[in-house]
Amino acid sequence: MTTSERWLQALEARHFSDLTFQEVSRSLRALSATYVERRGRIRDGAALSGAGKRAAFALFYGPLHYLLVREIVQAIGDAACTRDGGRDRDRDPERVALLDLGCGTGAAGAAWAEFARVTQVLAVDINPWALSEAAQTYREFGCRTRTLRSDASTLKCPKGPALILAAFTVNELDDASRASLLPRLLERATDGDRVLIVEPLAKAASPWWEQWSAAFRGAGGRADEWRFRVDLPALVAKLDRAAGLNHGQITGRSLFL
Repeated sequence: MTTSERWLQALEARHFSDLTFQEVSRSLRALSATYVERRGRIRDGAALSGAGKRAAFALFYGPLHYLLVREIVQAIGDAACTRDGGRDRDRDPERVALLDLGCGTGAAGAAWAEFARVTQVLAVDINPWALSEAAQTYREFGCRTRTLRSDASTLKCPKGPALILAAFTVNELDDASRASLLPRLLERATDGDRVLIVEPLAKAASPWWEQWSAAFRGAGGRADEWRFRVDLPALVAKLDRAAGLNHGQITGRSLFL
């Protein structure tokens, strides 16, 4: 059994201990509607309100984010690793090999950590439940992890160089927070960090994308749109059908510098 399979198995055992499949699939439909039709409520915590939505997020969107970031970093290749592969920082408990901003359940960051073979992680989120979930995810992937409850846009980043990830995070910030975060990320990249931004493909979710794309490309980075056909885990495929969704391919867009 692979590490990701063990992680998924642990997810199912934990979240189905108190909920039925029907309850989770019903919550997934509500969660999907929040992301598509009521995005303004995300910053108010609507996406993770209630055990059903939290379980749906962990069991469905978490694995999808893992699969998407896994495919992206594989496509980018060796450029998505730090110069020393994280080995020196992994020996130093005060350093960070991967900084996961707005970590959610840690699924996206775990995909990059696995690819880059780093194990020292700082997971940052404003939601206590997300931090707890991320700690368990990273534990399943063999990472030594510190969690920090903080806003990604105001965090004082630890010393680099490191991998810095913001997956499905920047779109949930307000305009002022995004404006302050962009130059800080560009500066970190010039200091030797690798910065990866991942967001949904839908333009409505990221009206700021063109500005950020121009900034990353101007600094020597890249902007990509992705469509991958992957085999969904059995539970994810079952939830996909039950909620009336269609993930025959997984999609997203990324900025990398």
